Amino acid sequence: MPALYDSIGAGYETLRQPDPRIGARLHSALGPARRVLNVGAGTGNYEPSDRSIVAVEPSARMIQRRPPGSAPAIQASAAALPFADGAFDAALAVLTIHHCPDPLAGLREVRRVTRGRIVILTFDPAARPWLTDYLPGLAALDEAQMPPLEVYRAALGPIRVEPLLTPHDCVDGFLYAYWRRPHAYLDPRIRSGSSSFHALKDIDAGLGRLKADLDSGDWQGRYADINGLEEYDAGYRLLVAGPRGDPPDR
Repeated sequence: MPALYDSIGAGYETLRQPDPRIGARLHSALGPARRVLNVGAGTGNYEPSDRSIVAVEPSARMIQRRPPGSAPAIQASAAALPFADGAFDAALAVLTIHHCPDPLAGLREVRRVTRGRIVILTFDPAARPWLTDYLPGLAALDEAQMPPLEVYRAALGPIRVEPLLTPHDCVDGFLYAYWRRPHAYLDPRIRSGSSSFHALKDIDAGLGRLKADLDSGDWQGRYADINGLEEYDAGYRLLVAGPRGDPPDR
């Protein structure tokens, strides 16, 4: 996936700002770990500032766009991490494992180099957010590229799985972040911040239906049950694997 992020990285750091509420959940899940590996680190979103961070990112373009003062970043793949066994207290991977050509191999490598907790933000491919009603290709893409939870268990051992609800005003512009701001999906600039839209073809008809429903008020009526929500379960999941050989804390 580095070639894709070499091409879409231009606006990534403005469209994909870390949301502090999501960041707080991730940082809390890391526990007391001091030396943390950030896998698929991109421009450095959600890297805690109070720990020693080493970032791994396969895209040179994304590494170049990390802001000044960011943790050191190494260009490498998750499937071949250049570190010794147990080199890190903990590892962090935010919406990235699905971009690994071999997710199982990548997760096993992360487990190899991490002696403590592994914290992963991912998406459950069984989820069906409302946007898939207009763009069913998104559901097919999620199923094709998002590893099922069984893959994480096979690589990491026992994991704790928690829903990570998406705030209605989420700052981070990931795919389903605009669940209560549907007009955003009509903006090509907003769509450019999600790799899924770069992978989909023939979205014009679906977006046309969305625009028509928004203009007529049909969307507001059909999804009235979510319009007043502050948070929404769009399918994102926080996974926590405990230290090697141990179940995660409860």
